[in-house]
Amino acid sequence: MRHRTAGKVAENLWYLGREESGVYWLEGKDGAIMINGGLAHILPDVRRQMRGFGLDPAKLTKILILHSHFDHIGVIPWFTRNNPGIEVYGSAETWRILQMQKAIDIANQFSRTVADKMGLGAALQDVDFAWRDDIAGTTVGDGDRIDLGGTTLNILFTPGHTHCSITAYEPVRKALFASDAGGIPYRDGSFASANTNFTQYLESLEKMKPLAVDYLCADHYGYVTREEARGFIDLTLREGRKLRARMEGILREKGNVDEAAKAMNVLFYRECPDYFIAPDILEGVFRQMMRFLEKNLQS
Repeated sequence: MRHRTAGKVAENLWYLGREESGVYWLEGKDGAIMINGGLAHILPDVRRQMRGFGLDPAKLTKILILHSHFDHIGVIPWFTRNNPGIEVYGSAETWRILQMQKAIDIANQFSRTVADKMGLGAALQDVDFAWRDDIAGTTVGDGDRIDLGGTTLNILFTPGHTHCSITAYEPVRKALFASDAGGIPYRDGSFASANTNFTQYLESLEKMKPLAVDYLCADHYGYVTREEARGFIDLTLREGRKLRARMEGILREKGNVDEAAKAMNVLFYRECPDYFIAPDILEGVFRQMMRFLEKNLQS
């Protein structure tokens, strides 16, 4: 079953935000962690929902970044500037990227672009959402654990969507926080967003496949429960293989990366006109994917 509205997911676990972007609040005996940073424009929704669900901001002691893309770090600056005691976790590559001024500028620009596309640009007015050089944190990687007191998140390195992608797994609830590395539950399917390396993306899915999952906690389009959650990684694997074959076919037909990316983008929005990412941004993603596939086909 798919759930796309904010609310309680399981005991001490909540989904906050909007359909196109959300974050997760997980509580343990020693405090709460926010998993994922979402899009910047969901901040007013998140703050309102926290009040409505009785979630105490003072309990928030940790934030976990699952990867460094702009649509997964948006609310973090506001929370860390309003509570400097929050410890922020991310992979080593995430911290390297978020120290680059060019990456920060792109993230801030894309946050505004998507907010405008969703008709929510006003939500960013008078909000200090922009990333600057004042946010640092703790590095976590494959095999590490984050302890909340009676609740533990196990960290897996799951590259392919990005070089910096990590996944968190909470074994008691059987909750998987794979971000886009696990697939995006758009409509009734799964978009296998293998942005940087299709081979690694599929390998990361195979790595997650043995995990028992009752809650597939995605960053876009909500979370998935019950039997559908148990089969979601398999679904993404199937969709990923189909998407790769389709993109390779377009690349062979067009003969160059730029034309293939444009053609793929046109096809995608013909089928998915309400997808939350602006077309010019996603065309850049498809171009990145096509570059990898071109190199792979030539090798």
